[in-house]
Formats: sequence, C-alpha cells, structure tokens
Amino acid sequence: MTDREAQKRLAAGRAVDFVQSGMRLGLGTGSTARLVTELVGARLRAGELRDIVGVPTSRATAALARELGIPLSTIDDTPALDLAIDGADEFDPQLDLIKGMGGALLWEKIVERAAKRLVIVADESKRVNLLGTRSPLPVEVVPFGCRTVDTFLRSLGAAAELRQNQDGTPFMTDGGHYIIHCRFAGGIPDAAATELTLARRPGIVESGLFIGMATTVVVAGDGTLEVLERP
Repeated sequence: MTDREAQKRLAAGRAVDFVQSGMRLGLGTGSTARLVTELVGARLRAGELRDIVGVPTSRATAALARELGIPLSTIDDTPALDLAIDGADEFDPQLDLIKGMGGALLWEKIVERAAKRLVIVADESKRVNLLGTRSPLPVEVVPFGCRTVDTFLRSLGAAAELRQNQDGTPFMTDGGHYIIHCRFAGGIPDAAATELTLARRPGIVESGLFIGMATTVVVAGDGTLEVLERP
C-alpha cells in the first residue's frame, strides 16, 4: 500500500464516523468513495450501523453496494438525504471543489445537492490554494454539437480534451454524455463565475465545479488527520 492509499483509508475511516444508523446516505463514485462504501458495508455487517439506505451516484457504486449488502434507493424515491460522502480531485481553502474524474460528476452533483451535509474524503495532495491548479476540470456535455462546446471552452482559455476510453472511443457517462477535460493555465481565478458561465452554455450539462457544497473535508497527510469545516 502506498502512502497516499494509506492516507485515503485513514480519511475514509474518519468520514464514515459521521454515518449514523437510520441515515439516508449518498454514496460517491471513484477510488476514494469506494473505500467509504466498503467501510459502510463492513459496519453494517458488524452490526455497528443499522437501517442505512444508500443512494448511489453511479451504476458502478450501485453494483458495489449491492455486493456489500447495503440497501439501496434512488434519488427519485429518496429525494432528501441526511448525508453524502465522496472524494474530490481538488479542494481549496473555502472547501470549494473540483470533482468528476471518476466520470460521474452530474449524478454526483444531483445526489449531493440533496444531502443536508456533504463530507469529502481527501489526501493532502488534493489541497490547493486555487482550483484548477493540478486537476483538469471535467465538463459533461451532450454528444450532439460537442465540437461547438469544445470551441467555446477554448475561447475561455482552456486547453480542452475529450475524455476517451483505452480503445480511443469517447468515454460515455451513465447519463449518456461525453466529458471534456479542461486545463486552465495558472488555475481558475473565479471558480463561482466560471461555474455560472459554463451552466449558461447550451450543450454543457454540468461542470465539475462544486461551489459551496462541501460542509466538511476530512484530509489525511503524512501522519496527520484534519477535519475542516466550512465557516
């Protein structure tokens, strides 16, 4: 196990401490969120948690949760959640986020907006002073006219690249959309304004900017564990 993997496991364990019996719980997507889902399943089997209802943010997370014996619902059947836990690709001092490298940013944002509290699990490498410094910004787009969106993103100063599978075909989200990865030289100076600009563009379904959503970030470093709360 690498140091980073150990840090993720440490942070995931602390994040799952926020889960209480009887909760309606949003389950994130990605390698870090997988650790959370596995821990929730283990605590259910051990009797440490009871009556949990999970709402997954992707088909992959739903399949994993079923294997682990976590009872599941959908966001339509359970539209109000007590808590959601997920990973992030970056977080800044305001606890704003870039998410979506797991390929599920739209479903993640829908589920996590429905939660009273969003807890993010991260290792120290995900901490940045300015969003977009290290991670590309995923932007989910409809396939129809995606080249016009690509041109628009480049007009904003982004180096835009369509996400592809290993065989060179476009990556397709569970919702049937493409993802364009955007890199901004020097980062994104005004993430909130950028989120609004992207939301207004026809063809863009959602961006990986999660502004004002995280209530808590649990971040593990080299021998450290911090629980950061939004002011």
